[in-house]
Amino acid sequence: MKQRSGTHIEDRSARLTILIDPRKKAMFEQLCAAEDVTPSQLVRRLIRGYIEQRLGRPWTPAPRRARPQRRVA
Repeated sequence: MKQRSGTHIEDRSARLTILIDPRKKAMFEQLCAAEDVTPSQLVRRLIRGYIEQRLGRPWTPAPRRARPQRRVA
């Protein structure tokens, strides 16, 4: 996780692909634009809210494990 000016920035390296009705997607994009947020921002907010609702507490990610360093031959 990165820190920027004391604000926690989440790692956004995982991709989630979903299939939805094209009309629903178009309406979702219009509604997001009306709120001046990107669809990705809103989906992340919805997912975070769902996680917090199910956990019953604010989301705090576990510390990331250091990746093993690759040995160069």
